[in-house]
Amino acid sequence: MTIAYACVLFMGLLPYIAAGIAKKGFEGYDNSLPRQWLAKQTGFRARANAAQSNLFESLPLFFASVIIASIAHAPQGRIDLLAIGFVLARIAYLICYIANWPTTRSLVWVAGLACVITIFFQI
Repeated sequence: MTIAYACVLFMGLLPYIAAGIAKKGFEGYDNSLPRQWLAKQTGFRARANAAQSNLFESLPLFFASVIIASIAHAPQGRIDLLAIGFVLARIAYLICYIANWPTTRSLVWVAGLACVITIFFQI
């Protein structure tokens, strides 16, 4: 397994970490209506839930970039490095979202997107 493929696996699981943070402590959590419960949350729970959605939304383009670059035999070292950059940016994004640092969150979001776009330019 390449480093980039390991990053794909990690990124596939990261939204679930955000979901766990949103449900931290399960205070009043209703497992029969989890989406309705999450929709009523505020503060860090609401931000973690929003981060979860955004993390899921970022997956298709990242997955496609890594897979297409691999199939096209782009330099593996560059794909790996950019995939790590994307993962680090998305971890920082999650932290910034939960901490309510919107400007920094936007900057790391752009950094993550730049990594994905740059992966495509390795083809």
